[in-house]
Amino acid sequence: MGSHLFAELARRTLDDARHEVEVYGQEIPEYRFVEHDGRRRAEALDYAVWLRRRTLDLAPDGTPLTQEDLDHIASMGASRARTGMSAASRRRVLGLHTNLMLREIQEASGPENTDELMRVMAWFTTQGTRGIDAYTRGHAAEQKRRLPFVARVRALTTALLADDSLAPGLARAVGMSPAASYEVVVVRVPGRPAPAAGGREAIVEALLAHHRMPIAWPRAEELVALVPAGRDRAPDTARPDRDRSARDRALAFVRDAGEAVARPCAVGTSTGRVRALADAYARARRISLAAPLQPVPRRPHTLADVFVELAVAEDRDIDSWLSGMARSLARGPELLATLETYYAHDMHRRNTAAALNIHPRTLDYRLQRVRRLTDVDPGSARGVRILSTVVARAASGAWPA
Repeated sequence: MGSHLFAELARRTLDDARHEVEVYGQEIPEYRFVEHDGRRRAEALDYAVWLRRRTLDLAPDGTPLTQEDLDHIASMGASRARTGMSAASRRRVLGLHTNLMLREIQEASGPENTDELMRVMAWFTTQGTRGIDAYTRGHAAEQKRRLPFVARVRALTTALLADDSLAPGLARAVGMSPAASYEVVVVRVPGRPAPAAGGREAIVEALLAHHRMPIAWPRAEELVALVPAGRDRAPDTARPDRDRSARDRALAFVRDAGEAVARPCAVGTSTGRVRALADAYARARRISLAAPLQPVPRRPHTLADVFVELAVAEDRDIDSWLSGMARSLARGPELLATLETYYAHDMHRRNTAAALNIHPRTLDYRLQRVRRLTDVDPGSARGVRILSTVVARAASGAWPA
């Protein structure tokens, strides 16, 4: 081979392969079959040895993996799917394999091996990506034959939200075209008891029948959908003409979701590009916690809708002060509901009274009652700032009743 680096890697091949299989068994619960199943352990070891030998065969001259090599890698991904290994465990396997191989190369290298080190690292960077794609393709194809459609879409949704590079392959496996960016829609479904796992699965299946997009129910109180958004849109910027379709699809989804769960929901949404969706997801979750609970969701809420409530939630003293006002208002006749309607109708007396189905004088009495209980005039600029925030925080369910 003419190189200390490649000769050292060849000498260590069997030991390194054994170590890799042992690490999988220790780190990944779904891979612990290697401790009890001799045939599968031997298969895993043979594959680890083969992959290292192919690296040593091809890397010195920069020769790419052949189609036969890629098919063999894909067959191993399929084999792991047949053992029941999940997409999450597959991502863990691929991550561990990459880290272990890089460590082996670094440990075998000496100061005199700079050229060989750069050569093998360059080969591993490009061909490693091709190998990962092939392994994922084989695993996803086998899962498609074995897993229900809902489970495969859940795996895709989880991968997208985790900024996993394997998401495009998972999208193709369920017949969905990968998008450049998504509107992350989080539907918060609070209340006890939480919907049972079987019920959540049935709801997702029904929603998928009408909304062919990544959907999952990752937490008991949280339903998530990813609506493909405009390719050129920056996160959380308004481009009405370009994004009307995405917004319309998001609205249709949340209305169907609210009807399906049949309990009050709060909806938060945030847009992000692929490989940066984890931040958009975290933001949408926070928005959903501040958004009002509604029997039938009327629209997804964005950061612009609840930025005041989010800031208030971060300050315990302010939040405690406002919740005290809410408790005072709870002593009056429908005062919180009156204020909510009053601000929703831009403080127009007659429209507010008509919406509440009361006489305008009754409305005036209630607003005077608010002023006496809080020492805040609901029609003043100060009153709008304070009391509209009280109404919004109360409507989100943030404070115990």
